[in-house]
Amino acid sequence: VQGSVMTNFGLVDAPMMNNVDAISILAFGYVIGNVIYPALSSRGIKIATTYKFAIGSSFGALAVGCAIITDYQIHRVYNQRGEAISVLWQIFPYFLIGIGEIFAVSAAYELAFTVAPAKMKSVASAANLFMVGGLPNVVCLGLYNACREWFLNSRGEAHIRKLDDYASAKVVNYFWLLEGIALFGVIINILPPIKNWVSSIEEAAAETVKSPMSTPNIRKNLMQQRRKYRKNGNELGAETDEETPLIQSRKHANYLKYGNGPQLNKMGSMRAGPSLNKKKAGASLPRPPTAVKAQNPEFVSQVRKKLLPHANNASK
Repeated sequence: VQGSVMTNFGLVDAPMMNNVDAISILAFGYVIGNVIYPALSSRGIKIATTYKFAIGSSFGALAVGCAIITDYQIHRVYNQRGEAISVLWQIFPYFLIGIGEIFAVSAAYELAFTVAPAKMKSVASAANLFMVGGLPNVVCLGLYNACREWFLNSRGEAHIRKLDDYASAKVVNYFWLLEGIALFGVIINILPPIKNWVSSIEEAAAETVKSPMSTPNIRKNLMQQRRKYRKNGNELGAETDEETPLIQSRKHANYLKYGNGPQLNKMGSMRAGPSLNKKKAGASLPRPPTAVKAQNPEFVSQVRKKLLPHANNASK
């Protein structure tokens, strides 16, 4: 809306201001990803996901603040000289918006991909793309219709095409509303309960990656079995517990170290291995296999007679 009532700077017009957003993302994306984040990581500092959202919302609030300053500048110059200001005033809002997107949007993509299950990562990424790119447009359209009176010119029309139309409208009220929404996002994301909730989701996803077979269904079945056996006064034995491969591998490591626990064989089979440390009184170790006795001499001679011609032909 503001760009339509500003004067061009040479070949640079209002639609070309969108390129400032892209340039800001490219420039500061490299600086943040290759300088700032590694420097913080070397000092053991990791920015929480919600804090990244808060930083992105803060830059968004600064961008809206610049738009409000630009609005007052438009009215001041118009009231003094009746002229429009240069479109270069929009560099600052677009520049700050690009920096905010580096923190907020990239963190949203990272969270959606890492937290989602393996089979739902593409769906989660698509949902996040809609939440980042599609839903804000729908919200802005709803806000515009709800605040339509702020965009009415002196003739009662909601079409701002000239500087006179913009000067008679109250577009700055809409910018103040966006400023409040951005600040609300900052406050929400820095609250400790929100930070702890998102951190717990990330930790649960990390544990699932460490043990892929430890799915929610397996955990749910294990809890149901435990409740059942506790209710009946029985202990849940190893043969009734559906253990994850991670738990089985740990028990097998204990078996190799201490001589007790399950023993892993080929094809992933399980059987109880003997204890190497504890032996019952009078028990003896199994005898090693004895040498195989010689076969019947007649049988051996018959085999030699049948195989000897083939050996002679092979030597020839």
